[in-house]
Formats: sequence, structure tokens, C-alpha cells
Amino acid sequence: MDALPPLARVPVKELLPPLVGRPDPLILDVGCNDGAHTQWFTERFTRARVHAFEPDPRPCERFRRTVRSKSVKLWNVALCAEDGEAEFHMSRGTYMHGMGTAGTHHGDWDQSGSLRRPRRHLDVYPGVKFDQTMRVRTMRLDTFATEQKLKRVDFLWIDAQGCESDVIAGAPQTLKMTRWLFMECVIDALYEGQLDARQLLAMLPDFEVVARYPDDMLLRNRTLR
Repeated sequence: MDALPPLARVPVKELLPPLVGRPDPLILDVGCNDGAHTQWFTERFTRARVHAFEPDPRPCERFRRTVRSKSVKLWNVALCAEDGEAEFHMSRGTYMHGMGTAGTHHGDWDQSGSLRRPRRHLDVYPGVKFDQTMRVRTMRLDTFATEQKLKRVDFLWIDAQGCESDVIAGAPQTLKMTRWLFMECVIDALYEGQLDARQLLAMLPDFEVVARYPDDMLLRNRTLR
């Protein structure tokens, strides 16, 4: 596989609007948590339609209080490789970004929950605990796209906490009609079975990297205009 491009200097939020190139995109926000990115999508794209997916009911409550756009639909489901149910590892505790106090959440960190068991996450972020699980509904993205009769996806955002490969595995048909894809990718797996950037790219032969960030990649479907 070709070498990955150097890290981008321009934030993805600046790159995205001119790349998408339309005010009414269809956006899928996978792993939306409390809707911070969803809110940004609706503010930047004046007529965007957004389907947001989050399995953890705690951030879903905040999402419903803060995201008021009628063009947004929240789905309390985990997108993965199979339709059904699965065990979800809920996160809580204190998250500290870097060595300072900026970005610190005391006791209420629910942004690291995953269908995959935590691995190095426990060492890198020792303040975050995974001592509770719950059963959640799971769905393949292809199943969702069929049920909703989607004809195109302008932008797919995947922040699935180690489950990126699972989302991809459940979406071969949806990815064929997806123009732009932004997903989390890490060098050192934080969860059991989490794939790195090169392994994820091997699952996406029709996509090419447009911009790379420390823990994320922006990709374009080279088969679509």
C-alpha cells in the first residue's frame, strides 16, 4: 500500500463545505454522542439532512435537549456488522486530554463507550472506567439505507470508538453511494480488535485519502463525482 500522506494543516471543518459543494447534503453521523458535530453540520449546511446514531442513552438525552433542527433524526442504535443486539461497554469517569486540565470531564465521561472491550484505553486514559455494560440494538448501515430508501450519502462521519471496521463491514452497498468519508483511526489500538489506518484503508478500495490527521482521515470515493 502507498505511504500515507503527511498530516493536514487545515482543519476538516474548513475543508468540508467546499468539498461537499451543496447546501442540502445527506449526512450520516455515526457515534454522534450528544450532537456537537451534528449541530455544526446543521449550522454550516443550511438545508442538510442528518441521520445521527448513538447507542448510549445518556448522551442521547443531551442530544435531544440541544439539537433542535427538524432536519435531524436521532437513532438510538449502534451501527456495526450485524443486525441484532450486542454488549456495549459504557464509559464513565474523568477524561484528561494531554497533561493539562483543558478538556477534563469529572466523573461524567460518556464519549468512549464501545461494542469492543477497552484495551490500551485503560492505560492511556486511566481516569476513564468501563465497569458497566448494557445490551444495545445493532444495525448494519446497509439495512438502514434500505429501510430509509437512501439514494446517496454526501458525507459519512464515523466516530465509533474502535468499531470503525464493524461499521464498514456492514455497509458495502452504502459505501458505493457515499462521496466523502471521515473516520477515526489510531496508530495504537485502544480497544480489542481495533484496526489501524492501513487496515481500514484495505477495506475501502474505492476510497483515497484526501487529508490525514493525528487520529482521523478524510477520504473521497474515487468512483463518484
